[in-house]
Amino acid sequence: MGVTSAELEPAPATPVQTVLVVDDDVLIRMAIAGYLRECGFTVVEAGDAGEAVTVLEAADDIDIVFSDVQMPGAMDGFGLARWIRAHKPQVQVILASGVARAADAAADICEESFMQKPYHPQHVADRIRALIGARAMRRGC
Repeated sequence: MGVTSAELEPAPATPVQTVLVVDDDVLIRMAIAGYLRECGFTVVEAGDAGEAVTVLEAADDIDIVFSDVQMPGAMDGFGLARWIRAHKPQVQVILASGVARAADAAADICEESFMQKPYHPQHVADRIRALIGARAMRRGC
């Protein structure tokens, strides 16, 4: 009994998800971005919400934004989440903050997810995978 060509075809690859990591603290941003890359994600970095908006306007391949809430500039993480809802509704958002009351505010803006700082990088990767899985189920994949 021989092997058919259909049996030799590779299984369809899971598309690589692109995550935009937004944090003004370069060490935190580099650490979580590096970890997510090690987990197989494509990662783009931004130092503040304004830079993130620029990236989002130029790219159509961002799947998830992982952003700190408190950042300098005219727009914080909440403002970024609102901008994403208005301009890129297909992009999911995870907000992170060390301020406990930010969780309630985040729930109103960002129904997908909120993470309390300090977070473990594995928990971030797990949350991203959960959002990807939930989105795939909604699309019937």
